[in-house]
Amino acid sequence: MSDSLLEGHPSTAPPGGTAQDGGSETVGALHQRLAAQLAAAGVPEPRAEARDMIAALLDVPRLWPTVNPTSLVASSTAAEIDRAAAHRAAGAPFAYAVGRAPFRHLTLAVDERVLIPRQETELLPEIVFEMVRGTGGVAVDVGTGSGAIALALATEGQFDSVIATDVSLDALEVARANALLLRDSLRAPVQFMHGAGLQPLAGSRVRVIVSNPPYIAFDEMDALPSSVRDWEPAVALCCGDEGLDVTAAIVRDAGNILEPGGLLVLEADARRASEVARRIVADGRYSDVAVRPDLTGRERFVVALRTGR
Repeated sequence: MSDSLLEGHPSTAPPGGTAQDGGSETVGALHQRLAAQLAAAGVPEPRAEARDMIAALLDVPRLWPTVNPTSLVASSTAAEIDRAAAHRAAGAPFAYAVGRAPFRHLTLAVDERVLIPRQETELLPEIVFEMVRGTGGVAVDVGTGSGAIALALATEGQFDSVIATDVSLDALEVARANALLLRDSLRAPVQFMHGAGLQPLAGSRVRVIVSNPPYIAFDEMDALPSSVRDWEPAVALCCGDEGLDVTAAIVRDAGNILEPGGLLVLEADARRASEVARRIVADGRYSDVAVRPDLTGRERFVVALRTGR
C-alpha cells in the first residue's frame, strides 16, 4: 500500500460506500475510538494500527486517514472496521484482522486457514526469475497456502503454466479465491492440486519447483510469538525430523519430477539452511547447490539444479 497522500481537499463522501449508506462517523472519530480500543487490549502502537486498519479496509494509502479526519465513513464500512478491530483486540495478527496481506505487487486475501505471507519470502520468486532463462515450462509451488508464491510466478514470470499444491483443502480454497481475484493479471494459468508435497505430480516433468515448507520443529512451537503459535495453522509451520521432514520429502520427490537442468528453490529455517543444502548434495541428483541470504543477511534459501541433459 502506498504511503503517498491523496491530492486535493479532504472528501466528505463516505469512503467504502455510498452516501445512501448513511455515513455518520468521521474518520478522525473512528480513528480515536479504535486506537482507544486497541490500547485497552494491549496492542502495541495502537494509533498507528488503528490508522492502518482504517486505510486497509477503505483501500486508501496508509496516511490518508491522518490527513482526512473530517471525511465521513459509510456505516457499513465502519461496521466492517469495527469487526476487524475486535478481532485484532482479541489477539489476531493484523493481516487476519483486516483479511488481507501484501506480497510483492499483490494484495492477497488471508485468514486463519493459511500462513500470513512474509516479506522475506518475497525473495523466493525473485530468485526464480533470476535463475530461469527463457520462457515456457511448468512451475510448481509446493504447499501454496494463500497462493502467494504461485500467483507471483504466474503474474510476473513467463511460464506456460503454474501448479500449486497443498495438503489443506481449506488453504486451496483461499488460494483459488485469490487466483480469481487476480485473474486479469495472470500471464499463465494456475492449476490447484490437493495432496501432500509433490505426490499429486507423480509422473510429471516440470521446469521449476519452489516451496516455503513448514520448517519449525514441534518442540520449538512454544517459543514462537503467540500471534503466530495461537493463530497461524500448525500444519504450515511445523513438522517432524527437527523441522526437516517435509523439506526432505520435497528434495526426494523433486529429483523424480524436475526435468534435466530444472530448478529447485526452497525456503529454510536460517539455522538449518546449510543442513538442507548438505542433504540436497547427498541426494546425488543435483548440482550447483547454494545457500542464499534473505534481506537481513540470514541464510534463508537453498537453490539447486537437477543434473542430466
